[in-house]
Amino acid sequence: MVKKNSLLLVMLCVASFVHAQVEPSNIYLFDMTRTSDTTYAFNNPRWLTHFNETGYNNQPAFFDMEKLYITVQEPGDNQTDLYLLDLRTQTKVKVTETAEGEYSPALMPTRYQFSAVRQEISGRDTLLRLWQFPIDRLSNGKPVFKYINGIGYYHWINSTQVAVYMVDNPSYLALADTRTDELQTIASNTGRCFKRMRNGNLAFVQKSDFNNWYIMEKKLSSYSRGRSSSRFRSRTNTAPSSSTPIADLPVTQVIETLPGSEDFEVLPDGSFLMALGSKLFKYNPRRDDDWREIGDFRYFGIRNITRMALSRDSKLAIVAN
Repeated sequence: MVKKNSLLLVMLCVASFVHAQVEPSNIYLFDMTRTSDTTYAFNNPRWLTHFNETGYNNQPAFFDMEKLYITVQEPGDNQTDLYLLDLRTQTKVKVTETAEGEYSPALMPTRYQFSAVRQEISGRDTLLRLWQFPIDRLSNGKPVFKYINGIGYYHWINSTQVAVYMVDNPSYLALADTRTDELQTIASNTGRCFKRMRNGNLAFVQKSDFNNWYIMEKKLSSYSRGRSSSRFRSRTNTAPSSSTPIADLPVTQVIETLPGSEDFEVLPDGSFLMALGSKLFKYNPRRDDDWREIGDFRYFGIRNITRMALSRDSKLAIVAN
């Protein structure tokens, strides 16, 4: 009876997770320019999802400075599909059109493939599996892992390791190995957003039952932080080499999140971006004592920012509902 109840809770968790993806939302683009040490300007506003104004548009991911992949569900559709928005030509391409739903596109470290979570229907169950596809879309793709399912969100660490948010009871953050299907737990009860920082560490949101959430920074290897950036870059496509189990590597508290916010971006200088309502805030761990407001988008009719994506040339994609 205990096992049946536990399984039921997990299935309900997956069902709630899938249902949560279909709230109407839109994506807007701005050029983000630093005007001084503490101020930024947001220019050249563009509404990217006018073709699906009343539908679901979410999870933007820059594959390069001109190509933005997004998750779309149009009114009347039963599942989400992936779209490619070409920002230079102002055109769009429907990348997937399957019976299952795909979401959370990301460019893989090889740069010849991209990945996405697929909602596979198996009888009365929904399986959340990570798939990979060729950029040229000449084949139908294949699962990244042979056995692992229940992946809600993910972030590529290198060509063989993926940080994954496992939908479970409770959900947890883990490091998955594509060669072995091994899972190493990093933390439990985490947020959906996590990113590898330039120093090689993983930033994620640790939640609690008291709504005091924190951005945390987790070391993924025993390499020293003091290594030069050029030496670090030479290792970005290799697995973090460490004899220390992930669970035993240190984790530090960065800052409390903005109330109720769990999505963030990381700037090249290590600063964090978070949003609350229509406002955007920045926190630099080396300079700031707290979050500093750097932009208010209510003048563009944007009231509730939920997600962000930042390109290498400082284009900022904002998701709002």
